[in-house]
Amino acid sequence: MNRQVRRLADWDADSLHDAAEGFDTPLYALDLGRVRENCRRMTATFPDADVLYAAKANTLGRVLETVHDEGVGIECASAGEVRRALDAGVPATDVQYTAVNPPDVDLDSVVSMAASRPELTVTAGARDTLDRLRERGYDGRLCLRVNPGVGAGHHEKVTTGADAKFGVPYDEAEEILASAATDFDVVGIHAHAGSGISGDDLDAHRELVSRMGALVRASPVPLEFVDVGGGFGVPYRPDEGPLDLDAVADATREALGEVDATLTVEPGRYLVADAGVLLTEINTVKPTVIGVDAGMTDLLRPAMYGAYHELRSLAPDAAARSTRTVTVTGPVCESGDVLARERELPAPERRDLLAVGNAGAYGYEMASNYNTRPRPATVVRERGDGEWELGRRRETVSDITDLEA
Repeated sequence: MNRQVRRLADWDADSLHDAAEGFDTPLYALDLGRVRENCRRMTATFPDADVLYAAKANTLGRVLETVHDEGVGIECASAGEVRRALDAGVPATDVQYTAVNPPDVDLDSVVSMAASRPELTVTAGARDTLDRLRERGYDGRLCLRVNPGVGAGHHEKVTTGADAKFGVPYDEAEEILASAATDFDVVGIHAHAGSGISGDDLDAHRELVSRMGALVRASPVPLEFVDVGGGFGVPYRPDEGPLDLDAVADATREALGEVDATLTVEPGRYLVADAGVLLTEINTVKPTVIGVDAGMTDLLRPAMYGAYHELRSLAPDAAARSTRTVTVTGPVCESGDVLARERELPAPERRDLLAVGNAGAYGYEMASNYNTRPRPATVVRERGDGEWELGRRRETVSDITDLEA
């Protein structure tokens, strides 16, 4: 059944124990079958649109292969992500590079890849980026990123639509499109309101889409597509309902209006967040604090955004235990290394296994080697009752130190 949301309680505890016992902790576990369900719901809700997966949410090769197998293209925020998409077998026709202040090495790499794959689309969000592409002899498919002056999202750090860092000024877009058309094959325009958009943000999303529709109609050059980004949110708290995706789709189509261009949307977390959990083992129990073997180097979102992730004790007798209110902390030497504050859990004991929900998006992708901590392994399965297999091995300290000269 293609449920709109998968709660942490829906995961089979025995299966998660099998994953932890077979591959140790901390460990990311990804259900690719759930990724497929989310892709199918998205493409069914936007049947007349092109759907691109915002790969920065989770770039694991098996994830990229899965979303593309479901008819979803790949939107890449860096040259490295472009390379990963191509290596996963995604044809260049289904890959879009969306640059934000791209370093020279990124532009060099993407221009080189596009030389043999002219179907690749390059998005530029600044006049300087256009000049730098000209300097490199690029004259291929170009999408212009526009700043619509409208932003939304779950945190000020990801509200991109109103941030001058992203895109050319809206009132300059027509002139830039006309100028760019003399040197490039201008094929589209792009904007993105932010990340983690909920039903409360629909007015901002609707306004962004409306402005993009007006720009398509006023464009001095014909456009293949108008990309209104993604940022579709998911419920991180157990009492939050799922995003009304039908309402988002209806609002998007209504706001866009009649245009002679294909609508493009870019979901990221919506496709992968509830397909993944982070497994971690308790190693320290204090009266009000417990310590686990996963921390901010494994899952940064709580420390960086104050993000809420649901926790679940997978202890076999969890239901029979009394509960305690505890703060869950990691092994990093920082006061901010907290996965959850003041959560009620079955009375914790050393070696209990905990599951952290909605960890399929921006979990491993934001992991680091701070404190010389190797990044965790990732296991995947193709269906809900399938066997776990290694998707990415666990790093070792040697992996980190071998980079030193």
